[in-house]
Amino acid sequence: MKKTSQKKPSGVQYTIVPKDLAGHLFNVTVTVAAPNPEGQVFMLPAWIPGSYMIREFARNIVRIRAEAKDQAVELVKLDKHTWRAAPVAGPLTLHYEVYAWDLSVRAAHLDQTHGFFNGTSVFLRVQGQDAGPQQVDIQRPGDPAAADWRVATSLPELGAKRYGFGTYIAADYDELIDHPVEMGDFALASFKAHGIPHDIVVTGRVPNLDMERLQQDLKAICETQIAFFEPKTKKAPMDRYVFLTMAVGDGYGGLEHRASTALICARNDLPTTAAPRTAERSEGYITFLGLCSHEYFHTWNVKRIKPAVFAPYDLQVENYTPLLWLFEGFTSYYDDLMLVRSGIISEATYFKLLGKTVGAVWRGSGRTKQSIAESSFDAWTKYYRQDENAPNAIISYYTKGSLVGLAFDLTIRAKTGGAKSLDDLMRALWERYGRDFYAGASGSGRGVTEKEVEALFDEVSGLRLKSLFDRHVRGTEDIPLAKLYAPFGVKTLDERKNSKPSLNIAPGRDPLGLKLSQVHEGGAAHQAGLSAGDIVIAVDGLRVNGNPPNLEQLLARYRVGDTVTIHAFRRDELMQFEATLQGCVAPVITIGVAPAGTRRAATMPRPSAS
Repeated sequence: MKKTSQKKPSGVQYTIVPKDLAGHLFNVTVTVAAPNPEGQVFMLPAWIPGSYMIREFARNIVRIRAEAKDQAVELVKLDKHTWRAAPVAGPLTLHYEVYAWDLSVRAAHLDQTHGFFNGTSVFLRVQGQDAGPQQVDIQRPGDPAAADWRVATSLPELGAKRYGFGTYIAADYDELIDHPVEMGDFALASFKAHGIPHDIVVTGRVPNLDMERLQQDLKAICETQIAFFEPKTKKAPMDRYVFLTMAVGDGYGGLEHRASTALICARNDLPTTAAPRTAERSEGYITFLGLCSHEYFHTWNVKRIKPAVFAPYDLQVENYTPLLWLFEGFTSYYDDLMLVRSGIISEATYFKLLGKTVGAVWRGSGRTKQSIAESSFDAWTKYYRQDENAPNAIISYYTKGSLVGLAFDLTIRAKTGGAKSLDDLMRALWERYGRDFYAGASGSGRGVTEKEVEALFDEVSGLRLKSLFDRHVRGTEDIPLAKLYAPFGVKTLDERKNSKPSLNIAPGRDPLGLKLSQVHEGGAAHQAGLSAGDIVIAVDGLRVNGNPPNLEQLLARYRVGDTVTIHAFRRDELMQFEATLQGCVAPVITIGVAPAGTRRAATMPRPSAS
């Protein structure tokens, strides 16, 4: 990893200050000591790595101007996110305001309670000077509401003290935008994982937050993952790591960075000191730890082991790759696996979580139409822009990708008698493509191609795995879990209730009744002519409620095959439909281990095995 401890000023210097907390405005300046004599070009990224959708961050720039030696300089906008300043001799400074009211892990947010930003949202790139050091001065807002604010970021300090306002330094622009920043009066705790400091930062009101339990659990997860990739040295790829967490009433999401992650969670998912430490971890808390595990695994898989097209990123346009199933799907496979390997959850809980994933994948007919390689490539226009027809048209490279990871793992373990596993493949990717990714000059790291991935699978396993790629990566076949698990004594069971009458829809809420968020292809609602967005108000003359929903109770008085009359609003028009009820087709998957003695212990891929 690059060293960024130099103390000399850089050729590019940024200043950012929360100017108007109530108006959600950051003031940003960028000063270029030696601008291009033909006219300096500045560009703001159109997307942020890890979130594959064009987001047009430049739309949040409210005002922008350029000056040199206190004189205005002409600034011409070339396209939606690019400006060119007229030629000047000597330092050139851009002043601009950024509107920050996106409470997500992807952009920027500012109010009287906190400030947060990703560099992709606020720092214009200085074309031609992005390979050199980038210095940023993070200034304290003048608003009295921010009197107790501190700064949390994994950016290396230059003049600032840890958690303080002041100057920070990055080796280049790519590093500058890979360290999000949180400002506020946050809760803070630290621990060491194999000697590396890790900070936990929690913003938002969380009564009786049990930071001690968070420290213990995250330490176990982090140490397990560090040892997974570096079993001999147990050396982490970063000098320090920060979990930046925003706690809200209802929310979930995360975005990975090279030495930190930005997270959003429901406050009720975080542990509380009001519960005894001996109590079982709640379902919500396990979900949060799984999110942390997922983003932390990305420290290796996608932040350093990258697709070739991401080395380097072109942040002005889409970067297409058919490999997101490997980088997101395999990370999704390992996130819960690392929870059980670290002792956070039991084997039974792991199989329960896995069963939910299998059910989610098998629920939609889109899995028969789009492969995970296609899903990866089309992430920009399909996965990240899902509509009401998504279950019928696409498959998630996250969820099915995780099952493909499981399929490769089970196949390799079974055919090699337990001598090899997917773990060996991940470590080989790390050793060849990830470990030294940031060791050379800026942009010199090499990513992996599709052909290299497939060749490496065969090389590491000693097998020929092309048929698995053809069927499950490039093809749309379902993963034959029962067959793959059979050698290990693990049983899978689909307990869907086919006798339970159903319209086969996904419900939503509306003041008038029950809104159809999604209508599954081939189901009773689809066959009757109902559509997503329709608001069902009555079944056979009886009112349907949306909150709380009562459709299931109403349909329970019928049998599969019965026909019911449904009244629904489409837009502002009342319509009538005749629906023949079908059996519930939503998969309910149970996975469990057979009694000891009936499985091949030598090859059993127990979740706790390393």
